[in-house]
Amino acid sequence: MSLQKKIILSFLISSAIVALLAGSAYFTFLEIRREIRFLELADNLRSKSLQLRRYEKNFFLYGESKEGANVYVYLRDLRSIIAQARTDYNTRILLDLQQKVDEYAVRFKHIEDLAQDFRSEFSSLKGNHMAYAIFFPIIESTFLERPLANAELCEKIFARPSVSRISRNLRELNAESSALRKTGEEIFSMSNDLDRTARDRVENSIRISQIAALVLFPLSLLVGLGTLFVISRSVVRRLKILTSAIEQTGKGDFSSLPLPHEEDEVGVLVKTFNKMENDLIAREDELTAKKEELFQSRKLASIGTLASGVAHELNNPLNNIYLSAQILLREIGEDSFPPIVQETVKDIFSQTLRVKRIVSDLLEFSREKPPDLARLNIVEVINAVVRQMKAVGEMADVTFELDAPVAVIVPADRHLMEQVFINLFGNASDAMAGRGLLRVAVRPSPHRVRITVADSGPGITPADKQKIFDPFFTTKEKGTGLGLAIVYNIIERHKGRIEVESSPGAGTSFCLTLPVHDETRDTDR
Repeated sequence: MSLQKKIILSFLISSAIVALLAGSAYFTFLEIRREIRFLELADNLRSKSLQLRRYEKNFFLYGESKEGANVYVYLRDLRSIIAQARTDYNTRILLDLQQKVDEYAVRFKHIEDLAQDFRSEFSSLKGNHMAYAIFFPIIESTFLERPLANAELCEKIFARPSVSRISRNLRELNAESSALRKTGEEIFSMSNDLDRTARDRVENSIRISQIAALVLFPLSLLVGLGTLFVISRSVVRRLKILTSAIEQTGKGDFSSLPLPHEEDEVGVLVKTFNKMENDLIAREDELTAKKEELFQSRKLASIGTLASGVAHELNNPLNNIYLSAQILLREIGEDSFPPIVQETVKDIFSQTLRVKRIVSDLLEFSREKPPDLARLNIVEVINAVVRQMKAVGEMADVTFELDAPVAVIVPADRHLMEQVFINLFGNASDAMAGRGLLRVAVRPSPHRVRITVADSGPGITPADKQKIFDPFFTTKEKGTGLGLAIVYNIIERHKGRIEVESSPGAGTSFCLTLPVHDETRDTDR
């Protein structure tokens, strides 16, 4: 987001908060009005339920029909209020209250029916028991208020067969009256709870309105000012960091800046700067690698020129010495020569053979002839070299493991690649003192083949690892120091790379990377 948009957004946020405050106040007012209406309904319910209990009490006390009619009036009012309330506030307590009111109406109607049955039965009973006429007014005036006591009284003063139905009626009336009173108490309790809940909701709405007014208005000012401060501070801080980084770049330090979270103009500038830093680092690494390759190539070229001259000068006299040593070795086979002479001639022959090998390595190292590339199964070459070296006893006690496909085809010179693996396997065998594990892994890919040669030897020190490809560098007592230099030269001529990973006590791994296509021919085509 651009800085201009951020500034506009900060003002829009402040305006939105002010609008939110106004909207919140408006909706809070509507909510308060709604809760007040609910409170009115709840208070009306509480008042009607209280009146219902009063007329219920009067009905049981006086037994007058007008009191029962008033009970029905208030039941109807309660139902009307509950129906109105459930239209806007469909809460669980309103549903429960409606069920209780319906239950109350059913019980009250049943009590009226029981009272009517009692009056009818008692009127029939009075004509046959005029001796107890003094009790008739008392029973008739109190049977609704104290049905159980009147049932016991009737059972005592009247004959049992004639009073059994009246007694059952009074006892059922007593049970229904108790249940009705309990239901009435529940109605009043629920109405009271509803009224208290409504008052709490009104107070809570008012409190929320007050909090919104006290919080949102100062918040709108704080957000506006804070946003402006954060934007300006963020921009200035990042520009200072960018200025410092540019100064460091001028001094040769190509460190990248942390990736910005902001997608504004400064953030885009930081990303562009980081891209420039990465390009500079890549260019610097490329130049360093080219310098190292150039240095290595010049060093190999100069040493190769020297080695070629020395090898050619030594080759002819060395051949004469070698032939003479062979003749002497054949002639002293008889026992007429002293042992010292025989031993001296054998030593001359062996040392001459060693010098011939050194001269051969020098000639090989100095060759500039390009490799004769052909489609070559590198896995078959590795197996052939291992069989050859085991046959002559160079890897007799070395355990060899090969992890490779059956065939991996690369464009390579078979003779040169055999020299590569002979040198690498011979060095590994020497490093392991003729005993150990030699692992070779071949991993082909669409464009490259990666060959890893790993031994279980003592490893190479960091200081020696920097010089192992230098000509004439060796840690062996009788080594020439040309083996790995020849390997390096051959791999370079095949457009490949060779790397080494090693540490003392952890073995050594040489990694060869060869192209799977003849890049020179591909370029020509």
